[in-house]
Amino acid sequence: MVKGWRKYRTSLLVIGLALLLNACANQQLQSKTQQNIPTTQVLTIDLQSADLRKGGIAFITPSSITGQEEDKQALALAFTQILLKLRPDLCVMALPQTLSAINREGLTREYRQMFEDYRLTGIFDRETLQKVAGVTKARYLAQLKLGAFRQESKSRFGMLGLRVLETKTSTIRLFLQIWDSQDGSVAWEGAQESTVSHESLAEEYVSMKSIVQESARDLVAHLP
Repeated sequence: MVKGWRKYRTSLLVIGLALLLNACANQQLQSKTQQNIPTTQVLTIDLQSADLRKGGIAFITPSSITGQEEDKQALALAFTQILLKLRPDLCVMALPQTLSAINREGLTREYRQMFEDYRLTGIFDRETLQKVAGVTKARYLAQLKLGAFRQESKSRFGMLGLRVLETKTSTIRLFLQIWDSQDGSVAWEGAQESTVSHESLAEEYVSMKSIVQESARDLVAHLP
């Protein structure tokens, strides 16, 4: 009976120690987040800093890979927040404001047709772009494209069957095109791919908002 009690007490102590180590590891690693070196490509075609500040920029509906269509609004919101923070010199119209202006002026059908044509040609109709620019009072129109978004989880090691450390990884590929409504041309474009890893015991992944904002900081830093 005594031996049985000792074994039971020892088991409790080992389990308690494992839980304590588990909690300590979680506290120490909960905020250990790192971003791998991002891959960024930009092409400045005909966008001058002075013109961008004077003309202003309005966001139009983003495009996304299949399965991420519901994230369009969140994508535009997260990106716009960073742009407003890093470039207070620019007049920026967020996506909800753009959509409201388009709807108020009765341009919904033309706007939808513009995107249907874009899916086939990769070109936004110049006349519709000019109408959108007219109702938003912004010369430049920005469109985001979510090319890829992936979340993964990988266990590092365990103790007594308990998960001690897990690496959560999110990868994103994001594109930004800025169109000049005056002549219907692409004035600037950039592409950015990055991976953010988070070591933790928690179940949550690196949020889409977090990785979009990291990508936005890098792309915005390359704007004229």
